[in-house]
Amino acid sequence: QVQLVESGGGLVQAGGSLRLSCAASGRTVSAYGMGWFRQAPGKEREFVAAISRSGGGTGYGDSVKGRFTISRDNAKNTVYLQMNRLKPEDTAVYYCAGRIASTGDYWARNSNNYVYWGQGTQVTVSS
Repeated sequence: QVQLVESGGGLVQAGGSLRLSCAASGRTVSAYGMGWFRQAPGKEREFVAAISRSGGGTGYGDSVKGRFTISRDNAKNTVYLQMNRLKPEDTAVYYCAGRIASTGDYWARNSNNYVYWGQGTQVTVSS
């Protein structure tokens, strides 16, 4: 079983940048496909980005495509979400998630595929 802890959230002005980190412990993160999801007050959880075990495959939600970048450093047991050109509508709690995955460049956007979840980190973008 893997434990996930997010960090890097905070308050930023529109147009600014933040980098979220997801540190894994308990097991090596290289065994898992990873994803980022977010949930704003009163809204359903939304897919943000996902990455395959090797990092060779990535996918993004339409609302963040071209602005956010997911990456992973398996040697550091950490997954990142670089968020640029932030907008007020990006305000949400951001969650890191892990899924048991085979090798290959496959990634998943459906939250039901993910077994392990972090506690979340708040991102607030002011206008």
